[in-house]
Amino acid sequence: MWCIGERMLSLAWVRKYRWHMLVGVALLLAAAVGGRWWMGPQVEALSVVRRDLVQTVVATGRVQTPHRVDIGAQITATVARVGVTEGQKVRQGEVLIELVSTELNALQQQADMAVVQAQGRLRQLQELQAPLAQQTLRQAQAQWDLAQANWQRQNELFDQGFVGQAARDESRKALALAEAQVVSARKQMESASPSGSEHVLATGAVSEAQANAQTARARARYARIAAPVDGQIITRNVEAGDVVQAGKVLLTLSPEGRTQLIVQIDEKNLHWMALGQQALASADAYAQQRFKAVVAFIHPGVNAQTGAVEVRLDVPEAPGFLKQDMTVSVDMEVARRQKAVALPVNVVHDISSAAPWVWLVVSNRAVHRPVNLGLRGGAWVEVLEGVREGDAVIDTPLILRAGQRVRLQAASVP
Repeated sequence: MWCIGERMLSLAWVRKYRWHMLVGVALLLAAAVGGRWWMGPQVEALSVVRRDLVQTVVATGRVQTPHRVDIGAQITATVARVGVTEGQKVRQGEVLIELVSTELNALQQQADMAVVQAQGRLRQLQELQAPLAQQTLRQAQAQWDLAQANWQRQNELFDQGFVGQAARDESRKALALAEAQVVSARKQMESASPSGSEHVLATGAVSEAQANAQTARARARYARIAAPVDGQIITRNVEAGDVVQAGKVLLTLSPEGRTQLIVQIDEKNLHWMALGQQALASADAYAQQRFKAVVAFIHPGVNAQTGAVEVRLDVPEAPGFLKQDMTVSVDMEVARRQKAVALPVNVVHDISSAAPWVWLVVSNRAVHRPVNLGLRGGAWVEVLEGVREGDAVIDTPLILRAGQRVRLQAASVP
């Protein structure tokens, strides 16, 4: 009975004071909520740190040698054989294409025979005609001496009255004829001498024949198209049996030697570029194998259609897998800063605009702080003005207002 009475008394007490209890709980909850509202939302923050920054410009492009050699025929002819395929490496002087050369060989033989004939005529002049002219001159001189003596004797006899005028005239005619024969023989000998006209003509004929023979041999060599330098065949536009015209490009050769990467960069990055800057490149087909490159040329003009600038990079040690026209990605180091005041790029608002800013925590309040940015290296950006090392910058993506109270979690150093 006592227990039942005590329980009934407790229930009566609860009914009497339950509204007081509910009001108390409500007041406690309101105090807690109000305190949190007054203190502001809880935010995460990052501490401004110092770190080394490297800014890079990323671009894509292609592998290319500084120049290419277009190989074609110098004559119109039929292709007899093509000895190379695309991708094949060749050495200087190696025969790449052979043309049908029957007519060219015949012309070369004819020119060689003309040289032999011209040399034979010159040798005949030197060995036969010149000595014969000398002998003829001696004979004519002897005849002139005899006619001269006879003329003097006839004059003496005429003066003594032993011969008449007719005999004297006859001896004078014989002397004139002998003199004319001497002059003619002397001219022939001079013409056959090394400084004479016949010798000069014969020598010129030999030189002309030799020049024609050299031309014929050169044309015959046109039938064998050889590699001008060491390199790799990258284009083949000819097959056996084709009739090719002079000047038509049949093969394209990529010479061995310096390899370059040709990339296009946005003109907004032009002020960062300089000759000699280091870069790391990788081919799309071998993305894990990176190799070094150096900026060697920056085009002085900007492409008006694309707004891009052509940049060429030398590859000092080109890997073996690198091929002509292969697509590559290039990271060019354009600036480096030691121990720079830095923040992650994701905490900087309007980072690409002219007025970037951050939420800075000052005395448990959110402060809208404009910042002046410098280098941007990967996920980090240099802050030149606006924050200092150790400042807390809000990282939580909340909608805040300037001056609003915030509750700061433990600042973390990334």
